[in-house]
Amino acid sequence: MNILNILSEIEKVDEDIYDRLSPRRRIMKDFYNAGRKISLAALPLALSSMFTKAYGQSGNRSVNDVLNFALTLEYLEFHFYNHTVVGKDPASSVKDVTFNFPSAAALQAITTIRDHEKAHVDFLKAVLGSAARPELAYTNFDFRAGGTYNANNSYNSGGTFADVYTNYATFLKVATAFEDTGVRAYKGQAGFLKGNQVVLTAALQIHAVEARHASHLRQMAAGAGLTIKPWITYTANGNDTGVAPADAVYAGEQNTTQATVPITNIAAGVTQAAAAESFDEPLATANVVTIANLFLKPAFRL
Repeated sequence: MNILNILSEIEKVDEDIYDRLSPRRRIMKDFYNAGRKISLAALPLALSSMFTKAYGQSGNRSVNDVLNFALTLEYLEFHFYNHTVVGKDPASSVKDVTFNFPSAAALQAITTIRDHEKAHVDFLKAVLGSAARPELAYTNFDFRAGGTYNANNSYNSGGTFADVYTNYATFLKVATAFEDTGVRAYKGQAGFLKGNQVVLTAALQIHAVEARHASHLRQMAAGAGLTIKPWITYTANGNDTGVAPADAVYAGEQNTTQATVPITNIAAGVTQAAAAESFDEPLATANVVTIANLFLKPAFRL
């Protein structure tokens, strides 16, 4: 078994192989050291472990997989805001958004965010071309998370957020959860795009805008009387919104150790809360899928 030949062959299809394995000299040194400690019979297992570690983060996800994943989330956000701004399903004559925005500025903010999400949808569709996932319509979503609908896709009753379109505070809570999920989701996908700098750059540009949306919505929620900061702060389970059904959105945000370095008290004034606030955490694909599926009707779930 010629390890150098194996690496050389992989490099032909993945020019980032050595970056994935960490600096080349380091990995070769690591492998050399490992080889001295293990038997020849165990060599395949050692190789498997090494490549699993290198490629485990990316799995088999292609750039198109990542972009279609992002496109689903952008459809979700766009339709949520668009329905709120329009006041009803565009295909329906029944207006079901009954709360009033407290000001023209609040409505304009949601309209602007809606337009940003539409731009993201159209951008991702353009990049993906024929590889784009089938379009998602408003009626493919269940923004009440567990509601029941009739044969015409009109809402009947129920759902974790049953009053999302009748209660402004509930709307802001769900919107904040969507944006915080978006921020963490894009960050979680960045590693899969490292081999495509153009797409990675575009994804990071969207990620930054989602972060601005999240902060603005948090400030709107605070203005509506909710106890919440413009950024995610420390709580025991990471969820600082007080909305228990959104726990999955914030799982891990209570982390105060980065790259094995404890951040609390790393400098004057860096409390436990400040340590958690100083770093935002990524969300793994599986976690984002779980969250997104709460708001997708069964036939359209990821």
